[in-house]
Amino acid sequence: MPSVSLCMIVKNEEMHLARCLDSIAPLVDEIIIADTGSSDRTARIASDYTSKVCSYPWKDDFADARNFSFSKATMDYCMWMDADDVLEESEQDRFLQLKQSLSPDTDIVMMKYNTSFDEAGKPSFSYYRERWIKNIPKYRWSGAVHEVIPPDGKIIYSDIAISHRKMSKGDPDRNLRIYQNMISEGKILDSRHQYYYGRELYYHKQYKEAVLVLERFLLSEDGWIENKIEACSVCADCYDKLGQEQSALMSLLRSMSFALPRAEICCEIGKYFLKHGSYTNAVYWYETALHTDKNEYSGGFIHPDCYDYIPLLQLCVCYDRLGNRQKAKEYNDRAGACKPYSQAYLYNKQYFESL
Repeated sequence: MPSVSLCMIVKNEEMHLARCLDSIAPLVDEIIIADTGSSDRTARIASDYTSKVCSYPWKDDFADARNFSFSKATMDYCMWMDADDVLEESEQDRFLQLKQSLSPDTDIVMMKYNTSFDEAGKPSFSYYRERWIKNIPKYRWSGAVHEVIPPDGKIIYSDIAISHRKMSKGDPDRNLRIYQNMISEGKILDSRHQYYYGRELYYHKQYKEAVLVLERFLLSEDGWIENKIEACSVCADCYDKLGQEQSALMSLLRSMSFALPRAEICCEIGKYFLKHGSYTNAVYWYETALHTDKNEYSGGFIHPDCYDYIPLLQLCVCYDRLGNRQKAKEYNDRAGACKPYSQAYLYNKQYFESL
């Protein structure tokens, strides 16, 4: 059975750290904690779980910090988690089963990363990340922000999920500040980091600047297809916020020059036509979303609700406004089968019962 080193970088995480380590400590063979300058009880809490708590001078470089933590590992595989991540109890037996069954020639294990949840705690946003990485010098992190280990070798996908359960905001300006410092120092952002820099500008509501950066990324010859598709979606929302609705629609349609339509994009196009009262067109796009295959292994960001619940609920609205209330009710019932606790579904249910 392979051994696993849990490698973490932390700073001022006294609120999260014990919860994280309680969920994973019994399942790994070693814990490495690289503290990047905590002023609270983080290091003391970490020392309750491991003797390998190291100080690391923060350099505005996540890849360098993660590589430092990996350099201290002595087991077969390095696993990373952030302090506000947790391995849910429902996943822990499967985690052990994976350790017991993993082929020794595996280089990287990809695991689901659930980062947003609905009112019932069901994941509403997820994607795959490299989670176990063979402990050899070949595999090291790159990128000062949104760091990554480029996938290579024998890669397996596991449906075990790590859940991101943040209880505090942290520093919302950190990533943007790092990117802007890099640019001020004359560093050239590669295509991947242009994409993420554009997203950071978008998060900070700097919509004009975000569009400029993301449009340059979209015109570049390199860049990952999934990032290009997502960049079209982010640009569309920027244009919408800037009052340029036609440009928003064109940006969404542009995504299809890179690959077949994703359900997430179809739902956004459907929303555009629904907003403008073009219900037949909206129906087309929501139906397309409903019949689009979900490729969780593409590496792109996945909104599971866009493949069933959202188009079903919106088709209910469209058909109601088209005067076909029987069909509208059928779609609402199907949406309720996905999320019986949904306030929107329950509101619609009461509406149909009152007719």
